[in-house]
Amino acid sequence: MRRLATLLFLTFIAFNSNAQKKKLDTLPKPKWKINGRLAFVFNQSSFSNWASGGQNTVAGNININYDFNYKKNNVNWDTRLLSGYGLSHISEKGYRKTNDRFELNSLLGIKTTTYWFLSFIANFKTQYTKGFDYAKEPKLLVSEFLSPAYLTFGPGMLWKKSDDLNLNVAPATARYTFVNEFFSGKFGVDEGKTVAFGLGFNLSGYYKFGLMKNIEMENILTMYTDYLANVGNVDLDYQTNLRFTVNKHIKMHMTFHTIIDDNSSSKIQFRQLFGLGMNYSFHEKVTY
Repeated sequence: MRRLATLLFLTFIAFNSNAQKKKLDTLPKPKWKINGRLAFVFNQSSFSNWASGGQNTVAGNININYDFNYKKNNVNWDTRLLSGYGLSHISEKGYRKTNDRFELNSLLGIKTTTYWFLSFIANFKTQYTKGFDYAKEPKLLVSEFLSPAYLTFGPGMLWKKSDDLNLNVAPATARYTFVNEFFSGKFGVDEGKTVAFGLGFNLSGYYKFGLMKNIEMENILTMYTDYLANVGNVDLDYQTNLRFTVNKHIKMHMTFHTIIDDNSSSKIQFRQLFGLGMNYSFHEKVTY
């Protein structure tokens, strides 16, 4: 009797587990996933009769990121908008720009095997406002809206393990650099022209993971080398974001951003941001 009861019990468990598995397998998969996030970081320091000295400073930085992910059958389409702007006010020196970025990435993939896709990438990036070199007197204008602006696109192969891990290889990527007449002759554009064309190899990758409890690390990498000019010279754009979750709306944020591009600067460009601020998901939607 005991053996019969044990057998019936084990049969019930196996049947229930199999039913649950079938239920999970038949759950509908989302077609659209949309996520819009806003982050605001504020910093302030004030000094009065401070023996060791110091300058009163007020700084703010706002970032708006939008992710659009579409999946249906063998089609995978990921689009990401990265937008940010920051200002600081230093006593006696006035306002200084600390961040200025607009970038739109789109990646279309047609699945061929489990993790591999035929792909097509498109990228556009520029800035919102004028940029100055304050080391010069008077301050020197070095960039402005759409000067420079970069448009990159081309076919390739995508390896995608998940929405948080992918690598795209595009060996025939077209790249256009745009400037206005004032900046003609800079950013790799020939003197007297406002557009430069390049054809080269593009490698881009994205990796986001949990570093430990309540700590998320995001890595965004782009590498490009031009076949038509400076063969072997590699432009690199690498950004690391660390997010420390305090609660649903409060997070500590760290950004490390490195750019190597001989056409815009002969030196390695580096930007670092650290702050505690508000994070808010203003648009979250899943469509089946």
